[in-house]
Amino acid sequence: MTTNGRVVFSKMEEVVFGRPAAQAVAELARRAGAERVFLMVSGTLHRETEEIARIRAALGNLCAGVFDRMPPHSPRRAVIEAAAMARDAKADLIVTVGGGSITDAAKAVQLCLANDIRSAEAMDALRPVKGPDGVMGPPPCNPPKVRQITVPTTLSAGEFSAFSGVTDERRRVKEVLSHPGIIPAAVILDPALTVHTPEWLFLSTGIRAVDHCVEGICSPEAHPYADAQALRGLALLVSGLKRVKADPADLQARLDCQLGSWLSMAPLATGVPMGASHGIGYVLGAAFDIPHGHTSCIMLPSVMRWNKPANAARQAMVAAAMEQPGAEAGDLLDAFIGGLGMPRSLSAVKIGKEHFDRIAEQAMGTPWVPRNPRRIEGPAQVREILELAA
Repeated sequence: MTTNGRVVFSKMEEVVFGRPAAQAVAELARRAGAERVFLMVSGTLHRETEEIARIRAALGNLCAGVFDRMPPHSPRRAVIEAAAMARDAKADLIVTVGGGSITDAAKAVQLCLANDIRSAEAMDALRPVKGPDGVMGPPPCNPPKVRQITVPTTLSAGEFSAFSGVTDERRRVKEVLSHPGIIPAAVILDPALTVHTPEWLFLSTGIRAVDHCVEGICSPEAHPYADAQALRGLALLVSGLKRVKADPADLQARLDCQLGSWLSMAPLATGVPMGASHGIGYVLGAAFDIPHGHTSCIMLPSVMRWNKPANAARQAMVAAAMEQPGAEAGDLLDAFIGGLGMPRSLSAVKIGKEHFDRIAEQAMGTPWVPRNPRRIEGPAQVREILELAA
């Protein structure tokens, strides 16, 4: 663990939990002085439930438009389409209701609006650049002026970061855009909205949050502030996910999962890098359309086993948080994920070994594989991990 460091707090202003989303959205929008609220929402929630109608009714004439066509992995073309609609609506606040792809897309829309980005190709200007210290960061650009309020319906927790994952369809590569100003101004955690989320999606994104906790705890760059939240988040997620699996109507269990998801982002939000599970997951998502929750289900136990020679003491902390001190963390995670009915191998999602070289090459270009606790020198070592997950 690092013996010195720096924790930078985000521009997020508040988190509201356990209250009806429609009521909280309307209250926050009015408090912010918004007059033109643009909704980016789940198409399924919009068409098949009354949840979006309730939010629109609560906003009344503040609602200036609705976009409900964001595909998984936030492709650039859809981000540009949403930004065009928000621009035409003269939006002064964006409210998202849905999963991580919608949340991430809205963050990118903020940057597109601030920098007059009007085409998928023009989004090249938003790619991170290397600073004088060698660290990748935001390019020179205008800061966002239109803030975001997010109501998440999954547990992947992207709403608690200033990063946005957007897929460049030309290369089938998911890129990470960043700017301290794109983190939502507020997040609303309403467990009642998550009952509409398909079970596989809720549970698998819960494992994505578990992955945030575990890779944060196991990083050699971990620090006590992040540890405290990630360890508590992991405990809440393990307990809550089991209870939701047993009883999908258990709203307290769902809220525990949401709170655990929030805490899971403390490492990433305070400078602790993720590792190979996240890095390989980016490639599996962009190149093979594997949902991010499933990428964590498949990769995390194998990454833990491969990393153990480098961080056994940290992995012991994970096992203790899962209430099985002394056990092998990789095995515990494997059994836990399997108990939720999630996929446990690359073959389960129809990715064969003939793709391993391509995955390994691309993974080396992600932000996280080079920061993995056990040093990864090149694609051959990524392939070793892929073999464990085959």
